[in-house]
Amino acid sequence: MSNFEKKAQNLNQLIDKLNSMSLSYSQPSYEIEKIKTEKNQLANKKREIEKQNQELMREHKYLKEKIQKLQIEVNKKSELESRFNQEIEDLSQETESLVSEIDKWQM
Repeated sequence: MSNFEKKAQNLNQLIDKLNSMSLSYSQPSYEIEKIKTEKNQLANKKREIEKQNQELMREHKYLKEKIQKLQIEVNKKSELESRFNQEIEDLSQETESLVSEIDKWQM
């Protein structure tokens, strides 16, 4: 083998090594891009979830306040109903008392 052929063979081997190195270095670049894309997707999903969470928290607060107002209203109505029932009871007793008095006078 001549010196020229040996140098050509070494050069071909070196080219093959460089090609394999460039391929191996290009893969991490692709994976880095893939990881960046996934990171961006996850960040977008996180923002979306945080936005939904804020909306749910606002809705929860609104519903909680509405329930409190309804509870106050129910308590007021219950109190009014109790007073009304008490007044009916009082009137009933008065009526019985009056009927009893009328009966006494008629006898």
